[in-house]
Amino acid sequence: MHAPFIAALGTAWHAITVVRYPHDQQLDYPALEALVRAALPTDVPFVLLGESFSGPIAVSIAANPPANLIGLVLSTTFARAPLPLLSPFAAIGQRMPVSTLPMPLLRWLLFGRWASAALLAQMKSALQQVEPAVLRHRAALTLQVDATSQLSRIAVPVLYLRALHDRLIRAASARQILARVDDARLVELAGPHMLLQACPQTAAAAVLSFAAQLQGSNE
Repeated sequence: MHAPFIAALGTAWHAITVVRYPHDQQLDYPALEALVRAALPTDVPFVLLGESFSGPIAVSIAANPPANLIGLVLSTTFARAPLPLLSPFAAIGQRMPVSTLPMPLLRWLLFGRWASAALLAQMKSALQQVEPAVLRHRAALTLQVDATSQLSRIAVPVLYLRALHDRLIRAASARQILARVDDARLVELAGPHMLLQACPQTAAAAVLSFAAQLQGSNE
């Protein structure tokens, strides 16, 4: 679902890599972080982008970064469980009937008025490629994660992309990150939780502007 966003980024950077998670393995956050670290470039400066579920992974990597990481982008995401009142129910999430979640609810939560037939079809296809047990496991992980202790160790510049019409991640999640990172900036964009998918052009423009500033400061 990232093809339009990648296309909007163009060829300004050496390469763009999407790190895919296994669709059939119930990996925890440390295991997923190890998978991401193994895929990071080693010979060129790069910017790491963590979206939604992947935010805590990106935060953890930036807190203990490879030498060539020069910036971090966090999009519609969190460092600590975004719904803390639901944390005690993480075990229930492991039994959640993912396959029967009504599409109108997902449409409202993830896309709102930005929903289109194409986006909904892509989302349905993406969900069908991941085993239900894996989706349940990841949902449970988000109810328990807490990477806030690592935020103060992030030394690279951070861009947080907040969707003004996000129905999943509250503004408090952005404030929590911005308050704990020395060099962090906020860009708010009209759009839903699935910001990179629904508004690829505006999201890419914000990321490209951030990257250009990083390039200028590293020349």
